[in-house]
Amino acid sequence: MNATDRTPADLLRSALAADPARPLVTFYDDATGERVELSVATFANWVAKTSNLLQDGLSAEPGDRVALLLPAHWQTAVWLLACASTGVVADVGGDPARADFVVAGPGEFDAGLACRGDRYALSLAPLGRRFVPSPPQGYADYAVEVPTHGDRFAPYAPVDPEAPALVVAGAEFTGAEVVERARAEAAGLGLTGPGSRLLSGLPYDTWEGLSAGLYGPLASGGSVVLCRNLDQLSEEGLAQRIESERVTATAR
Repeated sequence: MNATDRTPADLLRSALAADPARPLVTFYDDATGERVELSVATFANWVAKTSNLLQDGLSAEPGDRVALLLPAHWQTAVWLLACASTGVVADVGGDPARADFVVAGPGEFDAGLACRGDRYALSLAPLGRRFVPSPPQGYADYAVEVPTHGDRFAPYAPVDPEAPALVVAGAEFTGAEVVERARAEAAGLGLTGPGSRLLSGLPYDTWEGLSAGLYGPLASGGSVVLCRNLDQLSEEGLAQRIESERVTATAR
């Protein structure tokens, strides 16, 4: 994290320069038993590929709106940072009919068809697997398309930190506001700097969930253990996870 970082994409670049090998997002789905750990470098690679998909595959431009109909998940975090990298507005749980593009997961495919632009479907299956035999009608399969895009990303135009970047629970934030608010709230979440490790079971449909589950750890130089379906884990299992993952704070 650098004092000059003004957008979430800036925070990711600084994290990559500082320590690319350290864990950034460790994801659990307690309904499936899935565990995925992404280092800063691996996460940044996914973000670069997804940013190239947005910019070149969809011809998305700064100010365009992507409705993210997705739960708290590591791939949702990737999309949030890809939007920040391209200047596209990430509208979490937004109205597909008002969006330029839609990215949807299971349970949201019918709703997403209201978007007249391109639509991408995520299976959210372990290891980011593709749909078998094919994605839902009206959608392209993200898992099939994203590997074809490059590992390096450069926006065609600089991203304006003061432009709208995120909409969640009816509130709109610029990129600079996301960074400033995440920094201001990090200590209150128990994120005190490098080595801090926050376990979050909060959904991504509120600012609080996004702050704990992505932006706060990124802004503080920490990391997140992002848990989906945490209510299916016993208290004993949770205590074991906190110990094994070296968790220093929790939000749930």
